[in-house]
Amino acid sequence: MGSLRKKKVAKLETPYVFQQEKNVQTVERKRKGLIRRLTFYAVCAAILSVLAITTLLTQAAALDKKEQEKAVVHKKLTALKSRESDLREEIVKLNDDDYIAKLARRDYFLSDKGEIIFNLPKKKNQDSD
Repeated sequence: MGSLRKKKVAKLETPYVFQQEKNVQTVERKRKGLIRRLTFYAVCAAILSVLAITTLLTQAAALDKKEQEKAVVHKKLTALKSRESDLREEIVKLNDDDYIAKLARRDYFLSDKGEIIFNLPKKKNQDSD
């Protein structure tokens, strides 16, 4: 209750008291400035860290997508290399006259002179006959 009552104490008005009050005010201003600067730096650091984390996450997602695309392209490359080797073998075969003659007989029913080609139906099941 004693703090609720007004104190009737006279203030000293000496140069020393003014200097001390001025020092206290200066310290308070410096402290407020320090708190403001530290708050500003903390906010900047938080913003930069959020931006860095966001960038890392988006880059990680993009990297995963690229790795998946790389796997798909690698499978296609393997299939194309296999097809290329098959086509190269086909080129070698097509350079052989005997193979071309056999192919013409089978696909286009071409025959040599005096040769007769009979096409027999393929057997599906022997039980159905």
